[in-house]
Amino acid sequence: MALVEVRNVRKVYRRDTQEVPVLDGLSLEIPEGDFVALMGPSGSGKTTLLNLIGGIDQPTSGDITVKGDSLGRLKPKDLARWRSRHIGYIFQLYNLIPVLTALQNVELPLLLVRMSGKERLERARNALELVGLGDRVKHFPRQLSGGQEQRVAIARALVSDPTLLLADEPTGDLDRKSGEEILGLLERLNKEFKKTIVMVTHDPHAAERAHRSLHLDKGVLSN
Repeated sequence: MALVEVRNVRKVYRRDTQEVPVLDGLSLEIPEGDFVALMGPSGSGKTTLLNLIGGIDQPTSGDITVKGDSLGRLKPKDLARWRSRHIGYIFQLYNLIPVLTALQNVELPLLLVRMSGKERLERARNALELVGLGDRVKHFPRQLSGGQEQRVAIARALVSDPTLLLADEPTGDLDRKSGEEILGLLERLNKEFKKTIVMVTHDPHAAERAHRSLHLDKGVLSN
């Protein structure tokens, strides 16, 4: 069985009386250990699909299963707990909290999990070490470069050892050199640590790092 199964999913947004279809009967399977790049024009539904797989949004119809759990059958409270266990999210604009240090930002997701403060700190430090920022634990986001901020964000996504990493334009706000470093890090997480990654990108160069690219246009997927 695939790690992620998307079956005949439709997503329609309503604007006043108008219906705006975004995904149209989309089906997709992602095996464990895969690294998938989702490409397509702006407004094609890439981020919507990512949010549906991550349980942040619900489909209008159809079914999404991740690691055997049907997301549509989970109550909101259970879904939040499920997300904290299974999903690591990496955003284009990092979404770090400016008044917290790198270590405190990475530690945040673990506050939802039952564990001692000592274990939380240890795991957060290990995650920062993994992304090459073991010497920046006490730095605030404003004291870091864009590439370093994105590394902190990746450490935060990794700290709870999620089943699935979802990356939404992870290099979209970075210069070429920093972007290359982030892509290299994602590739390493996939190869060495067997992390399953779904990455939305506009950049064909970034998509080349993935095992395969899927193109989304007008709510329909193609290879």
